[in-house]
Amino acid sequence: MNALGLALVLLAAVLLFVLSRAKRQGRPRFRVVPALARLHRAIGLSVEDGTRLLIGLGGTSLLTRNGGSALAGLGLLHDVARDTSVSDRPPVAVAGEASLALLAQDVLQSGFREAGAVEFFQPSSGRLAGMTPFSAAAATIPMLTDEHVSAAALIGHHGVEAALVADASERSGIVLAGAADDPAAQAALFASASEALIGEEVFATSAYVGGRPAHVASLTVQDVLRWLIILGILLGAGLKVLGLV
Repeated sequence: MNALGLALVLLAAVLLFVLSRAKRQGRPRFRVVPALARLHRAIGLSVEDGTRLLIGLGGTSLLTRNGGSALAGLGLLHDVARDTSVSDRPPVAVAGEASLALLAQDVLQSGFREAGAVEFFQPSSGRLAGMTPFSAAAATIPMLTDEHVSAAALIGHHGVEAALVADASERSGIVLAGAADDPAAQAALFASASEALIGEEVFATSAYVGGRPAHVASLTVQDVLRWLIILGILLGAGLKVLGLV
């Protein structure tokens, strides 16, 4: 199984490298994900009406097994920072883990630099909200009203405390897109957030919002690996029925 897992990782890396450098004709077409479509629209509206976007990254280090969802949140943060760098109120990122908050500041600066507006970057836009899940949620809730936030996204490792932020967003009329890798948080966000992302949709946020070649290619790689797994399951089932394994 270790050899099979390593082979899949190498295959994914090769496919990602090749597809990210392949030339595409026109803008890629994706299936409609209502949460991402609404979030993309909110990004443009925030620049026009001078409001702010808030990105909640959760409270886990990238060195843990839950770091993948935090990476997806950082990717979205980069695209949001780049697209809203000319806004009167730049986006703010909140994290519940110290190293993740420092990374958020670096990603924000990178987004501003890519847009050619690094002089407008404010280090205070990347914040450590709290060192525990509920303290981070408690610190995030007043930001929704005090920071003139019009839309928010919770992308990362969140727990059931995400429901508190979703409820506060609903009361303030703020569009909230929520995604988490914890089943309890997914259930809470599905019931309380304006829009919820389910399952692996969390890893598609950067491709939908930013559309960079590497992120678009990652969706194709996910589909290829998904079909390989399906074919492997069907092949194994067929061999079992025939008594060959």
